[in-house]
Amino acid sequence: MARAETRPGTKLIAANRRARRNYEVLETVEAGMVLRGSEVKSLRSAHVQLADAYARIDDGEAWLVSMHIAPYDHAQMHSGHEPDRRRKLLLHRGELDRLRAIVDEQHLSLIPLALYWKDGRAKVELALARGRKTYDKRQ
Repeated sequence: MARAETRPGTKLIAANRRARRNYEVLETVEAGMVLRGSEVKSLRSAHVQLADAYARIDDGEAWLVSMHIAPYDHAQMHSGHEPDRRRKLLLHRGELDRLRAIVDEQHLSLIPLALYWKDGRAKVELALARGRKTYDKRQ
């Protein structure tokens, strides 16, 4: 699968550049996200940080944790959003079950590599990854 940055018809919002250094990427998966209106506005202006984010599967649902989307400047207090809330990921049931089995069996991590627009919808590229040791990070 081609990287999100190079796929035609996509516009990159943010990339987690350190992920490929700190993790050995085994497989990538594209997922949609459930967002609020003010979050979409902040994503349009690229006010997002993926550095510490990770995904987890709880009770048959996938969640993106620790992704920081800055509050939208022009949103009112009652219609704004919490910057560090968990965001639900949209995946097919078969994909969820397969990822859950692999993560549990092989002790892998689900790490977001990139956040991008595809046909007007925000998508996240998740990687099934294995953490690297310090001596593996050279060069």
